[in-house]
Amino acid sequence: MRMRRLAGKEVKFGAISLIVAISLVLTACSSGNNGQTSSAAGASSSPGASTAAGASSGAELTKITQVTNWFAQPEHGGQYAALAKGYYKDAGLDMTIQPGGPGVSATQIVASGQAEFGMGQADEILLARQNGIPLVAVAAIFQKNPQGVMFHKGKLKDLSELNGHKMYVGSGSAFWEYLKKAYKLDQVQEMKYTGSLANFVAEPDSATQIYVTSEPYTMQQQGVDVDYFLNYDLGYKQYGNILFTTEDYLKKHPDIVKAYVEASVKGWNYYKDNSDEINKVLQETNPDLKLEAMAYGAKAEEPLIFGGDAETNGVGFMSKDIWEGLQKQLVDLGILKKAEPIDDVYTNEFLPVK
Repeated sequence: MRMRRLAGKEVKFGAISLIVAISLVLTACSSGNNGQTSSAAGASSSPGASTAAGASSGAELTKITQVTNWFAQPEHGGQYAALAKGYYKDAGLDMTIQPGGPGVSATQIVASGQAEFGMGQADEILLARQNGIPLVAVAAIFQKNPQGVMFHKGKLKDLSELNGHKMYVGSGSAFWEYLKKAYKLDQVQEMKYTGSLANFVAEPDSATQIYVTSEPYTMQQQGVDVDYFLNYDLGYKQYGNILFTTEDYLKKHPDIVKAYVEASVKGWNYYKDNSDEINKVLQETNPDLKLEAMAYGAKAEEPLIFGGDAETNGVGFMSKDIWEGLQKQLVDLGILKKAEPIDDVYTNEFLPVK
């Protein structure tokens, strides 16, 4: 399937390893499709120091780079739509999208100034800040994170029934630490998640971490009946594919941040109704992607992106309650040492008015 999923979606998944929390090295890979590879959408550009002026004014475009959390895929559809349809250019931005992948940390790249914007999970943002990397979330693409737990159909009615069985999961994954505590999973045999679903398929009583936008499709293609729980619905409520920048960049270039966020949201609204068109663009960047799999992913992710608070407040909206709830869970688990003022962590200021 994809070493990526855990290693991306995967490691994206297990987005926050306890080891990472201690070592200060955040590996923000994520998202992706079955072990696929991809080329970058344009060469990396140096941080832009000019202001976004809008293409119509004739002013020089501001060069900026955004790093996604895995190779190009439907979970990044709106970003690529904004690039392909010229929304970034219209906003005065000369945009480069740098795909993530194994060992690529959007957190570190943005923190070092090699890119202005990155993409990651909500818990990664909180952990980065604790580790001295002052990131700020400026939009949440997924209202509900697509991370989940997949099992063979009919085997589980409640997650607590997983006791006594195998669970394939990334070491130290924050979501798993939460689930173990919340559902008293003290008798689960934890198995290392490698990105392969072979063992899961061969073991009808086992479960595995997944992204609900991709692995169920893989199983469907193999004729394996499965079901899944969404981690968000199990109580680990975190946003997914957060767009972020640094506190310093936000303070110095609020106009560029606003232009970036508005163009990205416009791209996502376009992708919602034109995913077939943009999926072909994604495939050009990542040839290993299959159009059928992307069509599945685009449909599966739609309610996670455009539902919830996004229905009334628009794509990217973030709730203080969700951020505070996640922060409290991580503090209770000992992953975060303390709760900082949550208003420093995120802002809806740059989202377009709906």
